[in-house]
Amino acid sequence: MSMLSLRLPKSMYRDLKEIAQKEGISMNQFITIAIAEKIVTLETLDYLEQRAARGSREKLLEVLAKAPDVEPEEYDRL
Repeated sequence: MSMLSLRLPKSMYRDLKEIAQKEGISMNQFITIAIAEKIVTLETLDYLEQRAARGSREKLLEVLAKAPDVEPEEYDRL
């Protein structure tokens, strides 16, 4: 494992300590989870942007044209 020294404003440190205690985890665990969530969010955004760049309106319309033209079930109606 690697070490990281982190400086936080006193109010943020106090909030972090309080929330971690409420969650029943250490502050280190809380910070690790928060960083992991942020990394996954950014990686997902990058992935979706790459997928969107490969798509096209024409391809979408081709796929939609294959769907049957039927009324939705009662439970699917708005």
